[in-house]
Amino acid sequence: MTVDTLAPPATGLALDRLLRPKSVVIVGASDKPGALGASVLANLERNGFAGDIHLINPKRETIGGRPCLSSVEALPEGVDAAVLAIPRAGVLETIRALAARKVGAVIVFSAGFAEGGEQGLADQREIARIAAEAGMVIEGPNCLGLVNYVERVPLTFVETLVPERGPGAGIGIVSQSGAMAAVLATMLLSRDLPVTLSVSTGNEAASGVEDYVDYCVDDPNTQVIAMIVEQFRKPQRFLAAAREARAAGKLVVLLHPGKSSAARESAATHTGAMAGDYQLMRVMVERAGVVFAETLEELGDITEIAARCPALPGGGTAVLGESGAFKALTLDLCEELGVALPALDDTNAQALRAAMPDFVPVSNPLDITAQGLVEPDMYYRLLKALGTDARFGCVVAGIILTDAATVAIKLPPILRAVEEAPLATPLIFAGLDEGAPLGSDYAARLRAAGVPCFASTERVFRAIARLSAHAARDFSTCESAPTPCEGLPLGGVVPEYRAKAVLAPLGLPFPKGGFARTADEAVQIAEEIGYPVVLKAQSADLSHKSDAGGVVLNLTDEAAVRAGWRKMHGDVARHRPDLTLDGVLVEGMGKRGVELIVGAKRDPEWGPVILAGFGGVTAEILQDVRLLPCDLTQDAIERELHQLKSAAVLRGWRGAPALDVPAVAALIARLAQVLIAEPAIREVDLNPVVVHPLGEGVVALDALMLTA
Repeated sequence: MTVDTLAPPATGLALDRLLRPKSVVIVGASDKPGALGASVLANLERNGFAGDIHLINPKRETIGGRPCLSSVEALPEGVDAAVLAIPRAGVLETIRALAARKVGAVIVFSAGFAEGGEQGLADQREIARIAAEAGMVIEGPNCLGLVNYVERVPLTFVETLVPERGPGAGIGIVSQSGAMAAVLATMLLSRDLPVTLSVSTGNEAASGVEDYVDYCVDDPNTQVIAMIVEQFRKPQRFLAAAREARAAGKLVVLLHPGKSSAARESAATHTGAMAGDYQLMRVMVERAGVVFAETLEELGDITEIAARCPALPGGGTAVLGESGAFKALTLDLCEELGVALPALDDTNAQALRAAMPDFVPVSNPLDITAQGLVEPDMYYRLLKALGTDARFGCVVAGIILTDAATVAIKLPPILRAVEEAPLATPLIFAGLDEGAPLGSDYAARLRAAGVPCFASTERVFRAIARLSAHAARDFSTCESAPTPCEGLPLGGVVPEYRAKAVLAPLGLPFPKGGFARTADEAVQIAEEIGYPVVLKAQSADLSHKSDAGGVVLNLTDEAAVRAGWRKMHGDVARHRPDLTLDGVLVEGMGKRGVELIVGAKRDPEWGPVILAGFGGVTAEILQDVRLLPCDLTQDAIERELHQLKSAAVLRGWRGAPALDVPAVAALIARLAQVLIAEPAIREVDLNPVVVHPLGEGVVALDALMLTA
């Protein structure tokens, strides 16, 4: 059944009056070429908008044969959508007047609001207040408007002619940048892809990307949501919308500039310093089911494959090629990108062997040389064989096109393979020689058969890498109950001895020890736990003790403990003469092992996240860490640890024993449950966590906590 309207959302703002208006008013209407109001009117007329169009221009009685009203007050009540093609100075009063006339939605093109200084920010907040009070949807300010491609409603000043719908699943574009929304729409439409909706949200005074993603999730025409977002203003709303999209079987693809942005606030712990805004955002958004694109081109490529192919690529990739050099280049690139190319030979690919001459070896990538020109039917046989092989999630045909005569030889058997019956495995077609004449008819037939067409295999493999990684994600969640703390100190840095006292009863492994306020108490604790011991200075104002001489190691008897006590207090006093220690933590010296860092951070917007990686005093230098969502299963945590750059050390390096990764994962899982249960915890740093050989466990030597 064909659906030909954009469905209103089940939740959130009532966006249908904006996105599917039955009546529109252009405030600032004009017939001057290039004027924003003139462009909006031309778009509506060009695309056959059948609803009522009202024009407001106090200096004109008619424009293009349509009557003009002198003011908003002259409007009939209840117009669905207003487009403000007026200078910034008149926006606020006009919105107030539109609200009084019960207009349902307003698009504000003008800039100079939150991005324009304190007064602009105040005015934008007033726009939001009016919208909330009147139940009005505001798109913008500082936006380019929207295009409803399904119902041919272009409320934008960008010249728009809505094309006939192309083959494939519908694509909704949601972008904060109006310019990039227009660029992406042009890119996708040029590939004959069916865009359903394009919305630019601008400054998001009273509606944001989250609202429009909700809308696209509920829209039966839209299957893929392509996004360009510089800042998520309501992260939890977006995560919920992304999870709803995944549950509905819809793919969200995101381009997010901002990797280099500075942290919002300084952090007391290593974890807080290393868990940067972009990295944290990406971990949480990917966990919700979103696929990231690194470039605008990649955003278009991933979106095309997702919209065109009957199933998303996942698992192994098969490559059909015609050149030994292309085969070598493909092997290099796919290894770099992490695209799996399952090995094929005569023994495990008999259908391929039967489809080719004896002198062409079976491999992946295949190199059929120029034999396809001699025996074109081979393309058909090979695609049929590869398209039914369950080892592959997709097949890439990298074809040399050269000229029209060559295309006419190669394309008919390729088309026959996909047109006579759909292949079980998605096919992606790519020409190797950009600029060669594929021909619009051949391209249209491939696309109609669900085959994306590209001018470059490199672009294909980069998109496949993103989609395959998405397909391999484990979205199962930990079912353990959150673990609350007893006696959690609040209000700033929690020193090591107090942090350990809170966390140890919950199963986090620390060395045996005790807290001493005098040298005599330190000796008594050392006698009880056994020598050798370590002394560690304790104060909430001394986060990194070793820098101040606040750690004395390997004390083997009472005399050494007393000497160490004096030395440590003297060193700390010289380094921090203003500091008064709470006391000293006395702990047993453990055996050596590999040092990791395990920490936690609660972002005020994105929520809690765990950091794990190789640690010690060089943790911030090495930066060999992974950020993990707090709801991962223990098995998933282990898999993440094995993705560290130095993971070979965990598995046993150069004869060393394999390390107790399950014990590390268990520690991380416990810490995650603590963080979920205790909203007051802002940061936790366990550094170093010493890992011993498999079966011998782990121990966290240090612990630092920051609470609200």
